[in-house]
Amino acid sequence: MAKDNNKTNVMRILDQAKIPYKFYFYDHEDGKIDGVSVAQKLEQKVEQVFKTLVTRGAGHAFYVFVVPVAKELNLKAAAKSVGEKSVEMIHVSEINKITGYIRGGCSPIGMKKQFPTVIDSSCEQLPSIIVSGGKIGAQVEVEPRALLDFIGGKTAEIAQ
Repeated sequence: MAKDNNKTNVMRILDQAKIPYKFYFYDHEDGKIDGVSVAQKLEQKVEQVFKTLVTRGAGHAFYVFVVPVAKELNLKAAAKSVGEKSVEMIHVSEINKITGYIRGGCSPIGMKKQFPTVIDSSCEQLPSIIVSGGKIGAQVEVEPRALLDFIGGKTAEIAQ
């Protein structure tokens, strides 16, 4: 567990829900906060580190997709997974207003509202995945099933 003064809201939420996790802090002074750089800084397999993407569906609802950092979101597959005709990425300027997070620190845990969330099915082959800890410089490692159950998410093949 992190020292209380270093804990992010994501860590506090996981503690409260009694979901085991490991936490990582990394230096981001160099500005390299993209997922592949973060995986390298954490000395973790790039396939295990996931990024959180927020989209808007054709019906104007918001959806969260969590995919491996070295891959891209397949928008057609993502839309199909949530029953929408199409989805598009929200503009970076909207992230904070919609989620409460900033670019580079967006986590599927603890958003202002729990949006329908889909994690790429590749997570099912892994004992744990690493997602944002809710701020730049913080990551948490959790068991995929525990995360899916907690956020009410599901898996689908959404990465390309």
